[in-house]
Amino acid sequence: MTTALYSHPDCLAHVNPPGHPEQVARLKAIAAALAAPNFDPLDRREAPLGAVEAIRRAHPLQYIETIRDNIPDKGWVQIDADTALSPGSWTAALRAVGAMTAAVDAVLTGEVANAFIATRPPGHHAERAQGMGFCLFANAAIGALHALETHKLSRVAILDFDVHHGNGTQDVLWNESRIHFASSHQMPLYPGTGARHERGAYLQVKNAPLDPGTGREAMQSTWEGEILPWVRDWSPELVIVSAGFDAHARDPLAGLHWETEDFGWITERICDLADDCCDGRVVSTLEGGYDLEALAESVGLHVEVLMARGNGQ
Repeated sequence: MTTALYSHPDCLAHVNPPGHPEQVARLKAIAAALAAPNFDPLDRREAPLGAVEAIRRAHPLQYIETIRDNIPDKGWVQIDADTALSPGSWTAALRAVGAMTAAVDAVLTGEVANAFIATRPPGHHAERAQGMGFCLFANAAIGALHALETHKLSRVAILDFDVHHGNGTQDVLWNESRIHFASSHQMPLYPGTGARHERGAYLQVKNAPLDPGTGREAMQSTWEGEILPWVRDWSPELVIVSAGFDAHARDPLAGLHWETEDFGWITERICDLADDCCDGRVVSTLEGGYDLEALAESVGLHVEVLMARGNGQ
């Protein structure tokens, strides 16, 4: 079976102000990396426009309409100090949501083995009624809720290895017993959430903070010793990955010391989990990563592992 790659040119039309780290060049760097011949077997699919009904599972209609109604004709509208709307932001955000729900559909119906979503804006900081941290809608949470409501799953896991805590995913799913959310992240660091005592209404949240400067050994110990066993005990029917690549040592926005190879390792371990629990069903969506070279290298390795595992290697 193949690995699907979802993206869309509309995601280049979400343009942040000059100097902003979440820039159009991120997707261009990823596209260039995935244009190499070894990625020819990818099943490349255009992200459809997401449905407002899917977004409403995670966000109140009033919030969704506020985002839509504040899209400017030119320039930018700030929804917080770090998060801006430009003329193309609404369509880009709908493509990110549509890619997620389409990827979940394709993986759960057996069209493809797994999927990677290269869209922007990212999603894991978007809380129920507040966009923040470069994010408008909680894409990973929307995908998990889509799997529950449309495909009638009863157990979904979201694994987040972005260097920043996925406060939005946690907020949206705080009262959702059918979804387990696990995150490793640097602490202290933006957004300031993600302490171990934050467990969710049903103890379905696991936060594993990492000290600044944490490298391979501590990262692997955390995932192998804490996160993966906890998720394996849950036996999810689908694994969604919030794939942020800003824990890389070269990333300018944080201070963890992961190397490119570490993203290959963590992808292998997540695929091992999915093989054990849910026939390898993994949907991965892009979150952070702001050093363009490190981002391209790390995404390339992440996708290489997904492709190999999808082909049974």
